[in-house]
Amino acid sequence: MVFQGLPVSRGIALGRVFVYAPFKARMGERSIGGEDRAAHNIRFNEAVKQAVAELRELQKKMAAADPGKAGIFEAHEDILTDVAIIEEILTLINEEPCAGDYAVETVYSKYEKLFADMDDDIMQERCADFRDVKNRILRIWAGAEQQSLADLEEPALIFAHDLLPSDTAALDRKNALAIVTETGGSTSHSAIIARSYEIPALLGITGVMAQVTNGMFGVVDALEGKLILNPGEGERKKYEQKRAEYGRILEETRRFRSVEPVMADDTAIGVYCNIGSVNDEELEAAAWTGGVGLFRSEFLFMQGKTLPSENEQFRVYTKALEAYGSRQVILRTLDIGGDKTVESMDLPKEENPFLGCRALRLCFQRTGIFKTQLRAALRSSVHGNLALMFPMVGSLEDIRRAKHYLEECRQELESENIPFNKNMPVGIMIEIPAIAVMAEAAAKEVDFASVGTNDLCQYLMAVDRLNPHVASYYQSCHPAMFRLINQTAAAFEREGKSLSICGEMGGDPGAVAAFIGMGIKKFSMTAANVPGVKRMLTRLTLADARKLAARVLRLTTALQIEDVLKTAAEKLLA
Repeated sequence: MVFQGLPVSRGIALGRVFVYAPFKARMGERSIGGEDRAAHNIRFNEAVKQAVAELRELQKKMAAADPGKAGIFEAHEDILTDVAIIEEILTLINEEPCAGDYAVETVYSKYEKLFADMDDDIMQERCADFRDVKNRILRIWAGAEQQSLADLEEPALIFAHDLLPSDTAALDRKNALAIVTETGGSTSHSAIIARSYEIPALLGITGVMAQVTNGMFGVVDALEGKLILNPGEGERKKYEQKRAEYGRILEETRRFRSVEPVMADDTAIGVYCNIGSVNDEELEAAAWTGGVGLFRSEFLFMQGKTLPSENEQFRVYTKALEAYGSRQVILRTLDIGGDKTVESMDLPKEENPFLGCRALRLCFQRTGIFKTQLRAALRSSVHGNLALMFPMVGSLEDIRRAKHYLEECRQELESENIPFNKNMPVGIMIEIPAIAVMAEAAAKEVDFASVGTNDLCQYLMAVDRLNPHVASYYQSCHPAMFRLINQTAAAFEREGKSLSICGEMGGDPGAVAAFIGMGIKKFSMTAANVPGVKRMLTRLTLADARKLAARVLRLTTALQIEDVLKTAAEKLLA
């Protein structure tokens, strides 16, 4: 069987299928007969015992690797064994009489809502703990096995309907040969994670989950966008050879990783890295990049069942700063919403989350969470060269309001005699077209800006970038994208302020060449894209970049621009 998908992370993989289908509770009948009460009592108590055993096993596993997460599971055990909650559930089973799973859903959901409705931000987030415990009991009740991408026992092709950032945050990258999903696009966070981990990925293959089973053999060709299930022996050998050849080319390009990012005419370009954590693998890039152009702080919030404390955030940010020394680290404040959800936060259900309460808008509603992060960032700023960047900015009012909360945190730390860098640069993400149109006025308000090409394209083109049914309308090479970025670059240059590119286009050699011709000299990308961009730079002159930019800005269709940039990249990478 052959399927066509969207190749979002290049590569070729062959192996056995692992079907990832997280448990989703489905309620049966609410009421039971009186004669069934005893059976439901026993079944509930057994489910609690098994849940306790699972949590203790998790605590044991995490105690050595991550004591903080072990504490989370201890808190879950406390909730699970709470006498009052157990009594409420048993009362529903015995007095209504109510089915055990329905009783669990009813009681725990009540506590979820109770905590979600509290005024205190920290207490609000406790609702996620109750939801997690509830789901654990319901899964055990249903007799379903626990699944986690952290527990892959052998190398496998991972198949899923969708992978949330919280799923990929736990990914065992050593055993993940490839990722295949039914949903998602080239700028989804599954795609971004796959590229940063250099895992081949095909997304948007509708209905594929009905065609695969665990252990089935498959080939993922994320160069041409093909998925082949149960290939013949000849086809297997063909793709093994193709994988080997692609690996050879990749190794050759990797030799440019440590090369200085200087163009053929000695023009220096800033090549920075996008990171989402401070584990050793991500911080390896500190040895061969000029800094961090985008620290996605939301991944810190996705790693546990509770919100990271100010001290925990301080330690993480400080670790990144110490790894990069005098080189700049740009921390993007919490960007949650859209396709990014966090178990520790009870977010509103929205018809269109990409246009809803996300990123800076959410922080303005959850000021306790926002100020905790700002305080942690300010405290860490004395340990290196930190800059702060606000996402999802749509107006000058947004910028001023965010700076107001930052100033409040500065004053708090001063009154507490806690040191911080009073001259820490403050910038914004340019993602909403409105702020790009207002670039000259925005440049007067901030020290720098970075273009997030993923969301800028989504909002400019009025297309959901994760919806495979409209993938053809998500045109990152649309003429309007280049013209708007060119205007923004000119506005920031007139104000003497720095503008960089940190979206996926910032790691595309052809696009980078054109942006350099528009006057942009700083780019941030996943570590995997650094060698290719550096290799391109060694062959590019500023004069040629300007000619390429002028040509791109004259073109009127996305297809024309794609062809021009592809040809330019092939020539520069040859």
